[in-house]
Amino acid sequence: MREPFKKNHKKIGILGGTFDPAHIGHIKISTEAKKKFKLDSIIWAVTKKNPFKIKSKLNLNSRIKYAKKIIKKKKFIKVKFYESKIKSNKTIDLINHLKKINKKLDIYFIMGADNLINFHKWYKWKLISKKCNILVFDRQGYKAKSLKSITFKLLNNKSLKFVKFKKVHISSSQLRKI
Repeated sequence: MREPFKKNHKKIGILGGTFDPAHIGHIKISTEAKKKFKLDSIIWAVTKKNPFKIKSKLNLNSRIKYAKKIIKKKKFIKVKFYESKIKSNKTIDLINHLKKINKKLDIYFIMGADNLINFHKWYKWKLISKKCNILVFDRQGYKAKSLKSITFKLLNNKSLKFVKFKKVHISSSQLRKI
């Protein structure tokens, strides 16, 4: 993983997704990332639609409202929707936007191991890895496949850190079935 950024820089994490719905697993990885990597804050960047998934069950406003509701006590987490402002749903465009606003920003992009498997298919994925550290949190049933992924093989210990932690055995898709 890239060595520490500059000392006077603010360290933020970005956890992007549809949050359909947001759940305790999102809170746990956000809390763990903040603690382990000494992040100042975490942004939950809610997206209208994940290009790799089917349509969201809940509408965008409901997802944002619910995400804000469950993080009430976690003041370091901010729920944001940037797509209208930056006219894009691409991760690299969000990173560029945040760095343009604050040049003294060190970004740690947070994802689950399931997303690492196809990360090499993301728009400008190599550029994302050059502009921020990538923190990959293990998810039940995805570790082996993610550790064999193209991205892991190319970026491991450069700008990517596979984070082991006590997993929460729940996902948004499981919650939608309830």
